[in-house]
Amino acid sequence: MKRLLIFAIALIAVTLVFQTSPAQAYLDPGTGSILLQMLLGGVAGGLVVFKLYWTRIKGWFSPGAKSSDDGQGAGDT
Repeated sequence: MKRLLIFAIALIAVTLVFQTSPAQAYLDPGTGSILLQMLLGGVAGGLVVFKLYWTRIKGWFSPGAKSSDDGQGAGDT
């Protein structure tokens, strides 16, 4: 009996959440342009991050090679 009650409550909750109503909205042609810019910006940002960490990524696959980061930074004494 308890399972049936939980199932009924869950079914009612899902039904209420997924009910749709007509949206009074307008998407102008610039919306697609903005979405495309966000996508291309994300890809460009990902490529920049990948390029910045390329030596570390190469170091994972070639353990015998010495990386260019030898610990001699500006803050080292």
